[in-house]
Amino acid sequence: MPHTSSSPFHCFRDDAVGESDATELAARIRSGEVSAEDVARAAVQRARLAQPVLNGVVAENYEQALNQAASLPDPDAPFAGVPMFIKDNTDVAGLPTGHGSAAVPANVARTTGAFARQMLAQGYLNLGKSTLPEFGFNATTEPAHAEPTRNPWNPAYSSGASSGGAAALVAAGVVPVAHANDGGGSIRIPAACCGLVGLKPTRGRVVDNDAARDLPVNIVSDGVVTRSVRDTAGFLAHAEDYFRNRKLQEIGHVHGPSGRQLRIGLVLDSVNGHPTDPVTRSTVENTARLLEKLGHVVEPMAVPINKSFPQDFALYWSMLAFGVKARGHKLMHPDFDKRKTDDLTNGLDAMFRKHFWRLPAVIWRLKRSWNDYAQHMTNYDAVLTPVLGQTTPPLGHLSPTVPFDLLFERLNSYVNFTPLANATGAPAISVPMALTEHNLPVSVQFMARHGDERTLLELAYLLEAEQPWPQITRFSATAYDNAVAEML
Repeated sequence: MPHTSSSPFHCFRDDAVGESDATELAARIRSGEVSAEDVARAAVQRARLAQPVLNGVVAENYEQALNQAASLPDPDAPFAGVPMFIKDNTDVAGLPTGHGSAAVPANVARTTGAFARQMLAQGYLNLGKSTLPEFGFNATTEPAHAEPTRNPWNPAYSSGASSGGAAALVAAGVVPVAHANDGGGSIRIPAACCGLVGLKPTRGRVVDNDAARDLPVNIVSDGVVTRSVRDTAGFLAHAEDYFRNRKLQEIGHVHGPSGRQLRIGLVLDSVNGHPTDPVTRSTVENTARLLEKLGHVVEPMAVPINKSFPQDFALYWSMLAFGVKARGHKLMHPDFDKRKTDDLTNGLDAMFRKHFWRLPAVIWRLKRSWNDYAQHMTNYDAVLTPVLGQTTPPLGHLSPTVPFDLLFERLNSYVNFTPLANATGAPAISVPMALTEHNLPVSVQFMARHGDERTLLELAYLLEAEQPWPQITRFSATAYDNAVAEML
């Protein structure tokens, strides 16, 4: 099904899924208004129709999901029968895990990863695996060896990364929710590009995924991308039922804004010196004015981090690439072929080899950043920033085929706000607040104190009510209609 125009593409139709978010869809299944089987069939049809346009699916689990929908293992689970996808850097028994790389042979996982078990315990129905860039290192889902994943708002543009497949599938209406994880912004960046809610939890809030446990500084958190705040809030509440970290304050189930007056710090420019583009800056400023109108105190604040942070995080990022190339045969598959890694991975690996001697001091400073951030946040309830330094780029701008030095510079000017939450372990959320002239969402980020996801959800609920998100459904679904006609 060709879709070469820049017009938005979506799959929302009058079928069993409709325009329901996960919360509503679960309630409709529980009440018997729709069956889990009908929902699964509708979602599978949407996935098959969207795949030639968006390329967000890397491994299908459709037949198994349809069989499971006929007899849900736990019909009383909070999201029983709600279809979703799991990102392809997380093991699910019976499905291959490719990590977005040609270097990893097709290998079927024997067991399901720890976080995937936590998520599936909520009753979600897994339709398969969603796409990501190689090892999640890039900020766009454009693997060098495969077709890119396209943004449903404008298929000529990036869907973000590294959870780009998940975000594209949710934004287009294939499923209402999908798994995502975040090591430098990989929940918040694709959520921002695709107009979704993306919350990176506090470090330790959810079960650690398998890759994060051995890191000297655990920068990775798992979560979801959704179209509604209540879906994200529901996921976190039920994740907490499955696993409660006693070192963090309990979130509970957040159902709306709090009514509290908050003191919110405002950061418009990143610590790395790259300026924020005018559209992104004005979106953040407009959000600040709206919050002030609603009774909150918003004031400029210094970036709550050491000025060496951009270089420190870049070296740590490059260390991950070095580790993958050096130990991929142990970490991923015995037949891992490092000759097939892309030029971004290779460039990061070379950068680490050149500067590896700095690593001990970098790890010390990154570990200390938890305390530095906590001290900066003593007088603030939240911080408002851009998610990204620039609006969503067209496909090709961040491709791993771009020469490494140029690509690295582009990434530094684009991804210059999200990594702070990964190093410090703080919670952060992305919410959409505007559209560009190219029909691309522009989002803002809020960060909060460690363990205070509740404040982030309450702020997101407030903005969702006061300035509802841009809706892709207001655009025609002509490409989808034409595909259905061809099938019939």
